[in-house]
Amino acid sequence: MPDPPFDAFAYGHTHFRDIAWMCQNTNHLVPREVVEPAMLQAIAERRYTMYPPGKGDPELLDLVRGDLHLAADDPVILTAGGTEALYMLERAFFAPGDVLISTDPGYPIIHRFAELAGARVEALPIYEPPYRLSAERVQEAIGPKTRMLLLIDPLNPLGSGYSREEVKALAEIAHDRHLLLLDDVTYRDFPDHHTLAREFAPEETITVWSVSKNCGLAGMRLGGVAAAPKLANEIARFHTNDLGVDVVAQWAARAALRTKGSWLDAVRRQTRTNGERIREVVAGVEGTRLPVFPSQANMFVIDIAATGVTPEALQREMLLRHGVFVRAGGYVSKNFGHRFVRVSFSNPAADIERFATAFPAAMRALRAPAARAA
Repeated sequence: MPDPPFDAFAYGHTHFRDIAWMCQNTNHLVPREVVEPAMLQAIAERRYTMYPPGKGDPELLDLVRGDLHLAADDPVILTAGGTEALYMLERAFFAPGDVLISTDPGYPIIHRFAELAGARVEALPIYEPPYRLSAERVQEAIGPKTRMLLLIDPLNPLGSGYSREEVKALAEIAHDRHLLLLDDVTYRDFPDHHTLAREFAPEETITVWSVSKNCGLAGMRLGGVAAAPKLANEIARFHTNDLGVDVVAQWAARAALRTKGSWLDAVRRQTRTNGERIREVVAGVEGTRLPVFPSQANMFVIDIAATGVTPEALQREMLLRHGVFVRAGGYVSKNFGHRFVRVSFSNPAADIERFATAFPAAMRALRAPAARAA
């Protein structure tokens, strides 16, 4: 009987104390003292024994509105992570035969939810300069069944960012062509400048956010969706959390958003420093390159296609031999995933130095059998 497939995440979680977690774009730089006292207070007061306010903690909702530059009465729906928000809105607005314009590479769960609703995904290939959507390509792709345009800014997995002018152009297309614009802003706190599409198309834009990356709370599973009242009402029909989302997560997010101005700049600086260090390492390994640099997020891809090493082999070698977890590209790209691994780096400097040792060593080890065979 053949061995079962290697489950990298089962291995990683089992050995998490020994792993540099650079595979999921998670943020490990937010100081513990920002959120842990609030979480412990919620536990000490036994808030977990009762349901939270169904619509969410009022202060948290106000903090989210302030963070997203919303008006005091703009609808905000709290969800169990941004993923639940994506599922809800795609269930609300897609019908069989509709089309979502997206990208390849991109974020696959959004595609999966569209397909569950019977929609078709037109993933425009962007694995070439400028490594992001353009207004011209979107205009060409729009057809009679196009329902929604997906804008992930900055873009997972490439780290590409959009200028204000580019966001404006895409938002105006959505407005002029009567499309919905899904503005996924998961990584909006990492670039120096970010533009919310809602500014230019408030009636068409659906903004999905989370505290996973900016506040370092991926494991707490808290996010949400903001949209004009008419759209928000449609989305709310599919909300299953009528008794509220996790109370400890809400308290943690409230503490993080209250204080974000005091620690976010340090997180950005360390993330950019880490990206520079990884670039130095990649530059020293023949046949590898960074298609996008600098990243406007906390991740980018390392193209290894010229080396003959597969992303899956590199992921396994680095994880098992060196305790560094990077992600094979097939997860985020059907057509280009065989070319790259994705590496996230909002991590302590020690993790980056582990990567700096592991990546060249893993590439040497994986290239050696091919060289001997030749």
